Amino acid sequence: MCAECNTSIKPRLRGPPRRDHFKAYLACALAHQAYRAGLSAWYVRAPRLFEEFSLCHADGTFRKRLAAIAKISVVIIDDFAISPIGPRERNDLLELLDDRVGSRASILTSQLPIEHWHEYLNEPTLADAIMDRLIHCSHKIHLQGKESMRERASKKTAKG
Repeated sequence: MCAECNTSIKPRLRGPPRRDHFKAYLACALAHQAYRAGLSAWYVRAPRLFEEFSLCHADGTFRKRLAAIAKISVVIIDDFAISPIGPRERNDLLELLDDRVGSRASILTSQLPIEHWHEYLNEPTLADAIMDRLIHCSHKIHLQGKESMRERASKKTAKG
């Protein structure tokens, strides 16, 4: 386990859609290693995170949920930018990241190239703030390959 997981280091995993399963697999492997080192970890797909936050706003538990997430050592947000993001989701993402910057690790996976994230966030001021929290002290991992893990598995099944 690298000491960086105890800091604000944020790996950003990106690759084409065919690598999507491997991005999540790699992110979860990093979280598993953190867990084995005695740290806490949480995996969530971005659409489900924003759905959960919406419910928390409705029942008045949003601040409590943010505080709980802020205590988790490694948070993985999978499938970032897979669906449109609205004003509330942008604000919620900024709040989540702001609570973690400089103290906890955040891992985001996405099919969208990082250079398009600012445009995806679609609000210059919030996009600047979010990107600043994501890019500062982060590591970018761009995955490439010829076939996905699912494709390899189906070929093995077909042969066997």
